[in-house]
Amino acid sequence: METEGQRTVSSQGLAHASGVTSAQVRKDLSYFGNFGKRGLGYAVARLRKEIRLILGLNRRWRVALVGAGNMGSALFAYKEFRRQGFDIVAVFDVSADRIGQKWRDLTVRHIDELRAETERLGLDIGVIAVPARSAQGVADRLVAAGMRGVLNFAHRRIQVPPSVALRTVNLSIELESLAFAIKALGAKATGASRRTRATA
Repeated sequence: METEGQRTVSSQGLAHASGVTSAQVRKDLSYFGNFGKRGLGYAVARLRKEIRLILGLNRRWRVALVGAGNMGSALFAYKEFRRQGFDIVAVFDVSADRIGQKWRDLTVRHIDELRAETERLGLDIGVIAVPARSAQGVADRLVAAGMRGVLNFAHRRIQVPPSVALRTVNLSIELESLAFAIKALGAKATGASRRTRATA
């Protein structure tokens, strides 16, 4: 909205853009403070700034990527991370033919250097992009190195201490969810078609 030059937005406008109710928008935002004015709505620039602050996006996050294979390469190339404040500043692997490779201005390092590089670079977040069998071991090393958050792309559940934030991205579950949604849409369309024929 700010990019498009919009200066204010109502809770109804926010609700429409995000797929929730205007009451939910007002309730959620009021939990963090009073950002709008009754009858006038929300100032877009201020609201954007406040939401970035709430989400912890008011600073740059230094990210370590572990896994220099296909998944790691795709994540490294994803430009939205940097746009949202997440800078991949170190890449690690264990494969001899990947260690030493140049990825833009970075050199892929052996995971044995993880702790030293975390201290040197002030790394905050570790991203796991390794085969499932190696994921827990990598998670343990990230925690031991001092990571405050772990994003797991490996296809297995991992454990970290309560002091470390963990999020797992399971692409197969997302596809299963999408398949279910498509099936549900098909069922609705079939039901609507039957009702149309019945009333015709």
